[in-house]
Amino acid sequence: MNQTSSLPPEIARRRTFAIISHPDAGKTTLTEKFLLFGGAIQMAGQVRAKGEARRTRSDFMKMEQDRGISVSASAMSFDFRRYRFNLVDTPGHSDFSEDTYRTLTAVDAAIMVIDGAKGVESQTRKLFEVCRLRDLPILTFCNKMDRESRDTFEIIDEIQENLAIDVAPASWPIGMGRDFLGCYDILHDRLELMDRADRNRVAESIKINGLDDPELEKHIPAGQLAKLREELEMARELLPAFDRQSFLEGHLTPIWFGSAINSFGVKELMDGMGEHGPEPQPQHADRTIRPEEPTVTGFVFKVQANMDPKHRDRVAFVRLASGHFERGMKLTHVRSKKQMAVTNPVLFLAADRELAEEAWAGDIIGIPNHGQLRIGDALTEGELLRFTGIPSFAPELLQTVRALDPLKAKHLDKALLQFAEEGAAKVFKPMIGSGFIVGVVGSLQFEVLASRIELEYGLPVRFESSQFTSARWVSGPKQEVERLVNINKQHIATDSDGDAVFLTRLQWDIDRIQRDFPELKLTATKEMMV
Repeated sequence: MNQTSSLPPEIARRRTFAIISHPDAGKTTLTEKFLLFGGAIQMAGQVRAKGEARRTRSDFMKMEQDRGISVSASAMSFDFRRYRFNLVDTPGHSDFSEDTYRTLTAVDAAIMVIDGAKGVESQTRKLFEVCRLRDLPILTFCNKMDRESRDTFEIIDEIQENLAIDVAPASWPIGMGRDFLGCYDILHDRLELMDRADRNRVAESIKINGLDDPELEKHIPAGQLAKLREELEMARELLPAFDRQSFLEGHLTPIWFGSAINSFGVKELMDGMGEHGPEPQPQHADRTIRPEEPTVTGFVFKVQANMDPKHRDRVAFVRLASGHFERGMKLTHVRSKKQMAVTNPVLFLAADRELAEEAWAGDIIGIPNHGQLRIGDALTEGELLRFTGIPSFAPELLQTVRALDPLKAKHLDKALLQFAEEGAAKVFKPMIGSGFIVGVVGSLQFEVLASRIELEYGLPVRFESSQFTSARWVSGPKQEVERLVNINKQHIATDSDGDAVFLTRLQWDIDRIQRDFPELKLTATKEMMV
């Protein structure tokens, strides 16, 4: 623990972080192993396994289990050594990047997972940019070293060039593919050997005194040992040493090598997050909120509906920004200015949940509710605060939706509004004509919505192409907005908050409105503020 910490011990031991990666780099497997080592699950399930093991513990939606991808961000809390980890698993699929973006507003650090054979991929680059915007410290894990992978220096070079960040090796791989023996732990001068026989067992760790220790020769064949010594000498000359300050400021990323599926390198990564990762950080609202403040404040960064299909519940994921929360507390819901008694807050362990008797700044708790809480909402002990920086993006794809059974159209309204509050889609009600237009960032989201509406509401629906391709939020003086609406009724819709939206298929239309109505703003993002 950082001895200079001024935070109360319970807050200082918390580490709240997200795992980001390109699909298939092994993020869900790594998440499972974190839970395994945190004592949270007995046996890690892996996405490609058979039968019972294939139901990975962190993917709870039916579609995630069928397809083997993560499409909704789930939060998990567990203890590891003396730390309390709050891990947020993000969707790997690029069609769900908005959910990921919002998730990253609720964490203090990120772990970037890279495939040893493929290096930095497109989605990794996008997510990294989001972390860069928020100055998040990043730890890197180079996965799948037990398969044929690229040269270690090549991987590090690619990260440095593509992502413009310094890379400091925290461990160094010994061999690769079939010859992968394990890693040399640079930070602690240890030899970590991999045990291929039992994937859920942790292999041995041998303490040594530097690279000249004769103990090394007992465990590593002479050829590989010579290569290791040569590579490490080059690495020490060419690459920066780990510097915690530079890492916390987001200029440098430590990199660990390993194989998540063989549980190798995972514990060292977790130790790295505990020892070097940031404590809960101040959050930005109308003022800066410091974690050690005595009053409780928090914000909703995600809403998940029907986590338990038997109960039509919605769970709002709340990141606590300050204070010590206790079950039964009355908190002010700032948007409605009403008091809420939080009687059954939950902590998550993947799909399992338990009542949270207490929580501290940095923790993520779930508050079951029936639609009162929305993304961006603030909860406080009375202070009327607004948190900033939680964005809502204009959808890139727009489609109309109708129920296959016309008698159930009312149910469809209700289902769509729920998904809008959850942030799973934008739902627009055109001023002219009936029905709704649904907007998403990626086409896979339409499939997910159709399957969830059918599963959760028993309502088969069809999405059809819409005449519009772009949506822009309209803001400005009230009478100007009204003048625009009256002249362009066929282009105007309202979103689920009742705000005016301009729909079009031509950039020319957007330019025309900005020319004819100079006082109005047409924006592609809307701050989820209340």
